[in-house]
Amino acid sequence: MADKIKIIIALACVVLGLWGYYHYVHMAVGWRALMILGGIVLGALVMWLSTPGKEFVVFAREAWHEGARVAWPARQETIRMTLIVFAFVVVMSLFLFFVDQIITWVIKLFIGGEGA
Repeated sequence: MADKIKIIIALACVVLGLWGYYHYVHMAVGWRALMILGGIVLGALVMWLSTPGKEFVVFAREAWHEGARVAWPARQETIRMTLIVFAFVVVMSLFLFFVDQIITWVIKLFIGGEGA
């Protein structure tokens, strides 16, 4: 039950930061942006004190470490694969364009439209 209250308080902090940004339109944008940032930071601190918040921090750390263990492709391999994808997209778009033109021509032929 206490964790649910902490989550509600964290969400309320973020909502109050957003409310302050839109309510105080006469203030400078920098101060209004600080209201949003303050709401997010305060909400994150309150959330961190809850069990789900602590579990999320553990999950984020594990995900960061897992990302460090990934074998990323070399620059040349990345460039080569990107060019292959671009070439495939061009070929496929041309193919679909011509198929669309043929289907359009066939439909116009059957209904007696222009260009038949």
